Amino acid sequence: MPRLLIVDDEKDICEILQFNLEAEGFSTEACYSAEEALKKPLSEFDLILLDIMMGDISGYKMAEIIRKEQQIPVPIIFLTAKTTENNVLTGFTLGADDYVTKPFSVKEVIARVKAVIKRGNPKNSDNQLIRSGKLQIDTKSKTVMLDDKVLDLTRKEFEILALLAKYKGQYFSRIEILEKVWADDVIVTERNVDVNITRLRKKIGDHGPFIRGKSGFGYCYDPI
Repeated sequence: MPRLLIVDDEKDICEILQFNLEAEGFSTEACYSAEEALKKPLSEFDLILLDIMMGDISGYKMAEIIRKEQQIPVPIIFLTAKTTENNVLTGFTLGADDYVTKPFSVKEVIARVKAVIKRGNPKNSDNQLIRSGKLQIDTKSKTVMLDDKVLDLTRKEFEILALLAKYKGQYFSRIEILEKVWADDVIVTERNVDVNITRLRKKIGDHGPFIRGKSGFGYCYDPI
């Protein structure tokens, strides 16, 4: 049962979302401020529904703390009345996976929640461990261990590594990686793939050279 955290300073909205999401089979918790939510074990949730306009700590600021300070890859959907292009781009820049505008349709929220969770947890990937020597990728907990130490990867770095390691030896073009890892994000380019690959190679140490690039083909993970 996927666990969702709803963060909104409007109690009525939290209650409506909790009632309808639980009717769809989700487990939910609600917090009425970012300060309260940041005390939760956020890595244990499968998704966060996050309001932007709150008190001292806005949804933008909370997302920044989650992504940059805590390095937690939990998916985030913003709930917002701000629908200008700059506001949407700001959300995606901070690591949002999607956004829903207020006033919203509950059916739309449920559909977007299911879509984001499905992207983050492909069918049959739960509990799957991908191993390559001393490198271990846990697709359920979204963690990577090397020599029994947890690596500090961003969400995108993790998803790229999990994708390539799952299909060892198979090349993925930059476009394919963008489509699978960034999905519907609108502000990324093929250069983002190269930058993340470079950082990822450094973080996985001796396994870095196993991520191979080939002109005209893209990238693959080949430990042979």
